[in-house]
Amino acid sequence: MYDGYMEIKEGVEMITSIKNNRVKQWKKLQTKKGRLQTETFLIEGPHLIEEAYKSGWQIKEMIVQEGVDVPFAPEHAPITSVSATVFKSVAQTETPQGIMAVVNMKEPQITTDQPLLLVDRVQDPGNLGTMIRTADAAGFSAIMLGEGTVDVYNDKVIRATQGSLFHIPFVQVNLVEAIRKLKQTGYAIWVSALEQAKNYRELQVEHEKIALVVGNEGAGVQNQLIKEADEVVKIPIYGQAESLNVSIAAAILMYDIKGKLAQPNKVDYNN
Repeated sequence: MYDGYMEIKEGVEMITSIKNNRVKQWKKLQTKKGRLQTETFLIEGPHLIEEAYKSGWQIKEMIVQEGVDVPFAPEHAPITSVSATVFKSVAQTETPQGIMAVVNMKEPQITTDQPLLLVDRVQDPGNLGTMIRTADAAGFSAIMLGEGTVDVYNDKVIRATQGSLFHIPFVQVNLVEAIRKLKQTGYAIWVSALEQAKNYRELQVEHEKIALVVGNEGAGVQNQLIKEADEVVKIPIYGQAESLNVSIAAAILMYDIKGKLAQPNKVDYNN
């Protein structure tokens, strides 16, 4: 890691054409197909780059706009200088900070006996990113992403996590198979739904092996997963809204679970 600011030295070759082959390769990372083909993705801004590096993710390359100082640069990561026009063509934010990085994907194996978040077909990048950030903050140990869920390496997802993507392990799985395996290892499966569900305040948390399942913004958790549940839970609606935003609901339930684990003998919602 470099301390302070690092300047791009004079005489270093700079890419100025958006038709350059390297620029074309970077732009492919704006798509899920391009990311999967190379097993790399883009992140923007010094904060995300530093969080990725500190959390053990491999920075493959840094891309820096001309005239921009670099507040953080991982060791051994090559730096490419580009014109403002080129940088803007690759960047995916409205107000680019002039620094981005190509990062290698990794998919950690999850071995845990603590609370997990399972995500079923959530399609809004902001919702998924917020849930990842909240799961990190609430102390959940890992996240399982089901088929049909928005790509976790989508730039909007990454930005919404504010770096939490690099802190908490996640895997992409078939949720039906994953739930059945979790039940075999002693996990209780809690599914968030509105029909035939118990008020979450009424449920006790007896051990840390709880997997919380939340679902699609419009359709909720698919019926096949609900059938696998040990508990179907709901958050009461006191106003006229039909339901809560999925990321808000997930946050309430995750913090409720962790709160009951922290004070198992002090949680009494009947008084």
